Amino acid sequence: MRYPRIIAHRCGGALAPENTLAGLRIAARLGCRGVEFDAMLSRDGIPVLIHDERLERTTGAQGAVADSPVADLRRCDAGARHHPAFAGESLPTLAEALAVCRELGLWANVEIKPSVGRDAATGSGVALIAREFDDIVLSSFSMEALLAAAGGAGNLPRALLVESNSGDWLDKLRQVGAQALHVARHLLTAEVIRPLLDAEIPVAAYTVNRREEAERLFALGVSGVFTDRPDHWLADEM
Repeated sequence: MRYPRIIAHRCGGALAPENTLAGLRIAARLGCRGVEFDAMLSRDGIPVLIHDERLERTTGAQGAVADSPVADLRRCDAGARHHPAFAGESLPTLAEALAVCRELGLWANVEIKPSVGRDAATGSGVALIAREFDDIVLSSFSMEALLAAAGGAGNLPRALLVESNSGDWLDKLRQVGAQALHVARHLLTAEVIRPLLDAEIPVAAYTVNRREEAERLFALGVSGVFTDRPDHWLADEM
């Protein structure tokens, strides 16, 4: 599996409203070759880019994503809360975001982000869209979502997200048929990463906003890091 070393978290990191097309374009202008974003289902089953199950924090609108049809979600302003310069930036669908990634030549990590109780449906819905595109990794904290994605994603690689060291990462990867592991940065040590590298499992770390921490992780053998500050790296280092 191919990983860019520097991956812009939630599209453009801290430099743009999260999970927006504006973020993708800013990441590309900075020289990023890889981006990450979240995909959740609308009420009518369309994957849209958003992290939270509710709309308030990023759009100022009221309600749950899972209760809102995609037509209503598309009318939400996903930019103004980040900065007035982004006012009117729409909440995009996954298909729109992947089309922009293709246009800009961006590798994409699509995090499957299910609302409560919609793990399998979200995995399947995201896979149905993503399988039409190249240069994609599907990831999730939800093993159920990853298993569902396997049925519709063809040969797209999948990664398991973890936020604690349960001591059975390799077993969990085998259970879901995932080819990579995405790990909270503070969990990674030489001892922890060695069995993964010996098994030829690519490891990516989140969320890394300091150069010295990225250098430590790359020295351990990490393939890529997710960052809110892609501007901390020069284009030729990405």
